[in-house]
Amino acid sequence: MSLSIYAHAPAQFIRGLRILSELLHKGEAYLRDKQLDEGTLLEARLAPDMFPLLRQVQIVSDTSKGAAARLSGREVPSMPDTETSFAELQQRIEKTIACLREFSAEDFADSEGRTIVLKAKDRELTFNAQDYLLNFAIPNFYFHLTTAYDILRHRGVDVGKMDYLGAL
Repeated sequence: MSLSIYAHAPAQFIRGLRILSELLHKGEAYLRDKQLDEGTLLEARLAPDMFPLLRQVQIVSDTSKGAAARLSGREVPSMPDTETSFAELQQRIEKTIACLREFSAEDFADSEGRTIVLKAKDRELTFNAQDYLLNFAIPNFYFHLTTAYDILRHRGVDVGKMDYLGAL
């Protein structure tokens, strides 16, 4: 059985981004209820050496749009990491979803034979398309989505497993 890159990449990322958007809405409601500053959550992190919530959301965005672009052979769309509020993060999520909706099945028609090369800080990572999607892009996407969820929950936002799973 052949893996459909198109069926697994944009649709799964859009679903996750929608879930992230709802989680952030709950975070905003929590801040209003507790009369707290946005920075209370935006700069919150699970451990000192981990990125804060703000950066987790940016990475979810970057991972999804980057994966779809690389797998289709397109240039990765650039989005500067300038967000400083929940409203700006929601705009980024919507912009990312709009970007992902621009892809069609035809864009991924020859993706299975594509080689993906990522430049890391001190090395290059080389993947075939399926390994990149299944062993790097999707796990990375969900790692940062889960970490965003965990930060919100750890800081007292009323989110649970069904919020993370979204509409079934």
